[in-house]
Amino acid sequence: MGANDGIVSTAAMVIGAAGAAVSDAALLAAGVAAVVAGAMSMAVGEFVAVSSQRDSQRAELEQERAQLTEDPASELEQLTQLIQAQGIDRTLAYQVAIQLTERDPLTAHARLELGIDPKGLTNPWHAALASMPAFVIGGVIPLAALR
Repeated sequence: MGANDGIVSTAAMVIGAAGAAVSDAALLAAGVAAVVAGAMSMAVGEFVAVSSQRDSQRAELEQERAQLTEDPASELEQLTQLIQAQGIDRTLAYQVAIQLTERDPLTAHARLELGIDPKGLTNPWHAALASMPAFVIGGVIPLAALR
């Protein structure tokens, strides 16, 4: 996705600058500025978006942790029903729920109820550092056409 944004954004900037009948050096400078600004914007945008997602995941985990503390019996029943919904008979689902709860109740509930792996929350730095070079790679393509 970042590479596509790099291609389109940089090409649009270069086309816009070319329409102003600027020198080749100014056209190249506009293209380079578009790549740098776009890469930074993409990285910051990804960082903010993934940070928000991670904050939401953490809030859901805290809520689940509180529910496990307040009413463990009800949470065990809920986990049993989630396992049972996967096609497992009730007796076996209950046994599995007990075993999962004995090991790590928060992880069991987070995975089955919320679809979250508490040990694998998204990392905003990884997202930012992945989208920045992708944008640059895409942005270089229209610049290469200038020569």
